[in-house]
Amino acid sequence: MSSLAVALPALSPNLGALPGGPVLTSLVDGLSAWALMAALAGLLIGAATWALGAHSQNYQHAFAGRRAVLVSSVAALAIGAAPAVVRFFYHAGTKVH
Repeated sequence: MSSLAVALPALSPNLGALPGGPVLTSLVDGLSAWALMAALAGLLIGAATWALGAHSQNYQHAFAGRRAVLVSSVAALAIGAAPAVVRFFYHAGTKVH
């Protein structure tokens, strides 16, 4: 059996390889800033709703406020951790043979 020289595909991410790479990076950075501002607004509104609901002894409003605080906190965590999560899974994927 003869050995055939087969070019195996390789992947090396490079934003400069295509036009618009820096624009795309800037766009993603801007989107993450907007997402963090939305998470902050949700956290502040949720905390205010929680406080007013607890003060007025309104269980539904207090629960909705707690849920908003929790969801906004998890959203901020996910936004901050997103680059590390993507890098982790990319590097884990490069180990697959």
